[in-house]
Amino acid sequence: MYNDIQKQLKEHFQEMVEIRRHLHQYPELSFQEVETPAYIADYHRQLGHEVKEGVGERGVTAVLKGGKPGPVVALRADFDALPIHEETELEFRSKRDGAMHACGHDGHTAELLVLAKVLNKWQQQLAGTIVFIHQHAEEYAPGGAQAMIADGCLEGVDVIYGTHLWATLELGTIDYSKHRLMAAADKFTIDVQGKGGHGAQPHLTKDAILIGSQIIQSLQHIVSRYVDPMESAVVSVGHFESKNAYNVIADRAKIIGTARSFDEGVRDILEERIKGIAEGTGKHHGAEVSAVYERGYPAVVNHEEQAEVIAETAELASQTQLVNECVPQMGGEDFAYYLQEVKGAFFFTGAKNPNWETAYPHHHPKFDIDERAMLHAAEVLTGLVLYEFGQLYELYDEEDESA
Repeated sequence: MYNDIQKQLKEHFQEMVEIRRHLHQYPELSFQEVETPAYIADYHRQLGHEVKEGVGERGVTAVLKGGKPGPVVALRADFDALPIHEETELEFRSKRDGAMHACGHDGHTAELLVLAKVLNKWQQQLAGTIVFIHQHAEEYAPGGAQAMIADGCLEGVDVIYGTHLWATLELGTIDYSKHRLMAAADKFTIDVQGKGGHGAQPHLTKDAILIGSQIIQSLQHIVSRYVDPMESAVVSVGHFESKNAYNVIADRAKIIGTARSFDEGVRDILEERIKGIAEGTGKHHGAEVSAVYERGYPAVVNHEEQAEVIAETAELASQTQLVNECVPQMGGEDFAYYLQEVKGAFFFTGAKNPNWETAYPHHHPKFDIDERAMLHAAEVLTGLVLYEFGQLYELYDEEDESA
């Protein structure tokens, strides 16, 4: 069965490509998705699946009930794009200025839709139920996962799996982790209110740029001096703004950044120290400084049993060249919320073309994937479903005996 399904996935690979390229041309930003969920729902309806739209506001779920009783396995793919203007020369580049699928979500959707189509052909033989979770708004906190869970997308689900096409990981590679995989992703905003004045009279001012600069410098000490060196953490400032004429000392400045961690205790330290440093520095200079720390997605922590299933079944996919237990990534993913509710695991599927001199990272305006990675991801997800249904090795043995 599994061999046959892999063959059918290969036969439908061109359809995967066509779906991915269609979605790539018409990206929709987080919480603004209208056409994409409608497209997904229509695709599943044509297959005869039980479809629910508007899950958690804009998500879609589709259910394929096998002909035999068994567990309920959920597979999740996200479908939102990013507010990035595409700079590739692809024939199917985005037709919408300022919006781009720069993270591979178009590929995630394409691979799951075609996988659903192929598995649908085996409905009577399948010993369980598959829930296809198509999630909106992964890119922008609070994300779509929490809302979809609250709306019942995991009701009755026994286990969940998901994958991310990883553009900087070699094609044919599956990276997984038995525990931590991706970090908690938080945001902080610091507003500095000083006292402006003439650049020739700094002694009469409270320089917001100077104060902000000192805050930024001090933030870099948090990880090295307040976090256990055996733990991992990142504090990065991505935005520092203060606009004035060249000869005017600024009265205001804004700092925005991100903090990443895996341990909740470390997360508490980051929040406490960022606020303390910002407000303390402001007090030292006699300025008003406010710091807001917003907790984003929690860390993606796999369930060990399901991570080991990934390691075992990924070897059987025809496209697999390497299965690797990887070090955790500091990127964030709201798949974490699903793993807090039911057992499951998340993994990376290599999508770097071996002939590319440069593999642009996720969220880059020249981002792209080797589309063959979609086939690889679909094969591995198929193996996971069959494993959970207790059919993977049983059916391999039957094929070997009949060969």
